[in-house]
Amino acid sequence: MKENSLFLEQLIEQILPCKNVSEAITLLFSLCERSEKLDKAIDSCVTSHAGQYRKSGEPYAIHPILVASIVANMGGDESMVIAALLHDVVEDTEVTLSEVQAEFGDEVAKLVEGLTKIVAIRENKLASSSSNEKLASSALTFRKMLLISIEDVRVLVVKLCDRLHNMLTLDALKVEKQKRIAEETLMVYAPIAHRLGISSIKNILEDLSFKYAMPEEYAKIDSFLNKNKQQLSLKLNAFYEKVNQILLENGFIEGTFEIQKRIKHYYSIYLKMQRKGISIEEVLDLLAIRILVQKPLDCYLALGNLHINFNPLISRFKDYIALPKQNGYQTIHTTIFDNKSIFEAQVRTYDMHKTAEYGVAAHWKYKNGEGSLLNPKLDWLNDIGMQNNEAESNVEELYEYAKDSLYIEDIAVYSPKGEVFTLPRGATALDYAYEIHTEIGLYAKEAYINRVRMPLLTELKNGDIVRIVTGEEAKFRCSWINSVRTGKARATIRTYCKQKIKDINYKIAVDILKSVFGVSKDRILDWIEHENLGKKVFRAATESDFLQEIVNMLKKYIKKERPFMISLGDKYQVKKQKFENIVIYSNHKISNVEFDYCCNPKRGDSIVGFKNGHNVTVHHKLCERAGKLMDKGNEIIFVKWTRNAPHRYKILLNLENRKGALAEFLIYLARLDVNLATISLNEANDLSGDTFEISVEIAENIDANELREKIKDRYKIIDFVSQSDPYHN
Repeated sequence: MKENSLFLEQLIEQILPCKNVSEAITLLFSLCERSEKLDKAIDSCVTSHAGQYRKSGEPYAIHPILVASIVANMGGDESMVIAALLHDVVEDTEVTLSEVQAEFGDEVAKLVEGLTKIVAIRENKLASSSSNEKLASSALTFRKMLLISIEDVRVLVVKLCDRLHNMLTLDALKVEKQKRIAEETLMVYAPIAHRLGISSIKNILEDLSFKYAMPEEYAKIDSFLNKNKQQLSLKLNAFYEKVNQILLENGFIEGTFEIQKRIKHYYSIYLKMQRKGISIEEVLDLLAIRILVQKPLDCYLALGNLHINFNPLISRFKDYIALPKQNGYQTIHTTIFDNKSIFEAQVRTYDMHKTAEYGVAAHWKYKNGEGSLLNPKLDWLNDIGMQNNEAESNVEELYEYAKDSLYIEDIAVYSPKGEVFTLPRGATALDYAYEIHTEIGLYAKEAYINRVRMPLLTELKNGDIVRIVTGEEAKFRCSWINSVRTGKARATIRTYCKQKIKDINYKIAVDILKSVFGVSKDRILDWIEHENLGKKVFRAATESDFLQEIVNMLKKYIKKERPFMISLGDKYQVKKQKFENIVIYSNHKISNVEFDYCCNPKRGDSIVGFKNGHNVTVHHKLCERAGKLMDKGNEIIFVKWTRNAPHRYKILLNLENRKGALAEFLIYLARLDVNLATISLNEANDLSGDTFEISVEIAENIDANELREKIKDRYKIIDFVSQSDPYHN
């Protein structure tokens, strides 16, 4: 069976005009077989949602029926279609889960429960995109959704179909809500569709989200493509005819292959512009063809014909047939020149096409082709399950981990035995070690990349052969947490380091109290035991109010031991002393604060302060030297960062390739009172300019938008985003 890649788009063309329930039901039955159970589910859906309307004014029941239509089109079984019909009844109507179970059976009930537990971030409850509330809500929703999906991936597929229909009808909402939902879709749901290998849904979700999340950028691309539509179509048609003729003349019979032609998806164009720091006029491969053939061997025959008759751009060649992606994707990608134009060409079999379009659902849709369809690897779902922690305080970490696990761009590296490991672009040798096994990552001592000894944080390239040498001692490398790329590596390092910091905080808290009262450690421990503070005293190392509370509780022991003391006065009053970046809470007068050279803690890092007379030296809590000072019994007092933390932004920009251009730019930043945190250079292939990525810190009193406009007046900014923004981090 040959499937047209536009089939989902054709279905959408039928979905959009559906404005009443009967039209929606007719469409559903054109896509799946009618049954008594299905009729009953439709009646239940319509009856339960009676009197409910969407923001567009249509009866609400249209939505679940059309979601069920998309599910049916994806090859979903009867249980999935019924679950789609009932996915909102438990949450939005009087119907209970037990009633669904009694009426439609355990399987349907389980799927509906899974979908109900994915408590959608309701439109009227959405927080601002930049707020912590938004991140926490998204993270909680995300966790529930993924953990349920570990048990049954069908839940995710139905949820994706639900989100697709919501995105198709987003016009009815206010602009602000459109943007928020689009951002979440772009960041969460489109990557999930990618990981499940469902490119048909992924591409449409990305383009729809892009339209609402970044309307200005979308409009520019849309305007350019519409303006040049005729010229682009002529080029594409001419190339199509050439390729078709070449294949017919070189062993391919008409009807045994198919050539599809298209202009790149809008969001794909945008990503390329961002990645390379170029305008749309500079995107060379806007046009693409896809050749569908019958057997894998035919793919290489078609590729050979392309490369013999056109000049290929070898640096852009990728063979995902020999090395499939983790989501089951298999296709040969090549980029070729023809008549001063550049075209992307993809070659795959019809079965590979089914897998690419429908991913995990391909096996449901094409039951006869199971042997030849490649299943996506769902290890990432299990890995996410391993990171689950019921404490809500950790949901943001799971969110971060999951985002890393849903990366789009992959590289393939090999073990010395030839095993293939898929990693995100930018992954290090240490990431690879953790990917093999957590123990290998923990005990990793050094790496050999292509037989050359290299540091563990060496960034890997596609095709590298990597060997990890382990030592006898586990090394958790807490300071490396931001240098690794995979969620598995980060999560393992973070888990250990969190516990280690908690243990250190206990020691610090005891030592701070020892300093406040000027008594031995044993006496402080004795007082803590009497007050039953053992399990929470560690908080005194990080919470100034709690420190004062404990000090007030323990004063009585001084009074007991020194009954003739008339008044303690302010002797044990913990006072706030503020310095440039540091706040100190102590009953001792401090004159000066300095940072030690050994660990250079950055704002936000966990820190400890050592008192020496009236001076305080600040270290990172995980610093080896700090550990030795603690063991020696050096006096410790309470320190923390000031609240007015500068905001950090990432700026991607193009600079003219000439002597002194970078220096001029940095001087200009200094004039604007902007601190440079990091800088990296990506050299361009031509002499026109270089792309720089910098991180800057700006004070609270500086307006980021005004700053952006000032820089924009002088320089070409490609990207300017807050590094605390969950959608762009």
